[in-house]
Amino acid sequence: MTLHSAVPPLTRIAQVIALVVAAVGSLGAPLVTSVATSFHVSLSSAQWTLTVALLSGAVATPVLGRLGAGPHRRATILATLVVVVAGSALTVLPLPFAWLLAGRVAQGVGLGLTALMMGVARDHLPEERSAAVIALISVVSIIGAGVGYPLAALLAELGGLRAAYGLGLVVTAAALLTAWRSVPEGPKGRSAHVDVAGAVVLAAALLLVLFLAGERNLWSRHLAVAVGLAVAAVVLLCVWAVIELRSTTPLVDVRAVRHPAVAGANLAMFVGGIGMYLLLTLITRYAQTPHGAGYGFGLTTFVAGLVLIPFSVLGFVAGKLTPRVRTRIADPLLLAGSAVVVGGGFALFAAARSDLAELFAAMGVLGFGVGGFSAAMPGVILAVTPKSETSSAMSFNYVVRSVGYSLGSAIGGLSLAAGTGPGHLFPDDSAYTTAALVGVGAMAITTLTGLALARRRSSETNP
Repeated sequence: MTLHSAVPPLTRIAQVIALVVAAVGSLGAPLVTSVATSFHVSLSSAQWTLTVALLSGAVATPVLGRLGAGPHRRATILATLVVVVAGSALTVLPLPFAWLLAGRVAQGVGLGLTALMMGVARDHLPEERSAAVIALISVVSIIGAGVGYPLAALLAELGGLRAAYGLGLVVTAAALLTAWRSVPEGPKGRSAHVDVAGAVVLAAALLLVLFLAGERNLWSRHLAVAVGLAVAAVVLLCVWAVIELRSTTPLVDVRAVRHPAVAGANLAMFVGGIGMYLLLTLITRYAQTPHGAGYGFGLTTFVAGLVLIPFSVLGFVAGKLTPRVRTRIADPLLLAGSAVVVGGGFALFAAARSDLAELFAAMGVLGFGVGGFSAAMPGVILAVTPKSETSSAMSFNYVVRSVGYSLGSAIGGLSLAAGTGPGHLFPDDSAYTTAALVGVGAMAITTLTGLALARRRSSETNP
């Protein structure tokens, strides 16, 4: 396959894979309540349908990145999509709750394809074209969930939970067919060995992190246990870093991750991810709060999901504009500017949320900021990353993003729980303002990190 003939199929499959990632992600949060009702389990148990997908995705990302960096790339992508389709089938079939969790684990593996497809684009496309495709993959994988969220909720309302999960089966099956026809073979001469010990330790560490992020009651009722588990998670992450440094075929090149530009970008992704998901959590929860609480709009899950449409639309617009703006503005400055935009969304939500239109506006501002941030992030990392390590570098960034998003959701829940009076079901309206101010602080840190990266790049190019 020539480079010229490979461009359209690669662009198409990159978009499809990003859509799969978005679809799998959108089948989590909006269906938690429906899962609890349909399977007669608690909400905390139903929440694991989201958590296990995030966990398997976070672990699968560096593993797939390493497998797909070598000559077995095509087989890796196709095998992964087969696993995702099988998992999607398990979520649709009338099986017990444990099988649903198993299906979500298999679906979550598909989340690892995002970073791998970035490596494919960088290997097979010209530099200018690959930068645009990589930015598109990054944006669609996040912003696309804003379309999937209301669609999944609508299908759940009209046809039940299985109909909503059926959406995932259709999308993933279509992705498998497209990949079969479009994915090229991988480059020769690269290592495709997987550091199994590193993968196991990383899985254990991330399991603890995601568990602590999801089990909010643990922090309020059993603080000592929560702190102990947090320390254990940190120790495991340190052990993982040591394993990676000593391995000849690490999941992630930790030495490359320590590069100031890459480390700074991952810090920005971590703190920025906390802020971005925090605002998303606050707005959707505020929209669904019943009028009896003295505020809120009492929207159903589907209608509340429509609030995400401005998020998706403006996020996609920002993602399309970013490659053009990059010719004039450096990626680190775009990160900083996007963080300022997200901070503006927090400020807007804190100051004005009495009208539904104001929620739409805040969500639109958030989407524009997230779209720009997501499109600029790969450029910061890949500017100092060899082609052979593209998937590995972006895999680590994805893991950081997943943890940041999970913590953002947890911080939102803890902030609102702290603002809920004894005997009350819903927090005071002021709790949302306090949480929004926390988000402003997170985005301020992200902005400063982006500016520091820009200053460093400027000093390197203009000594």
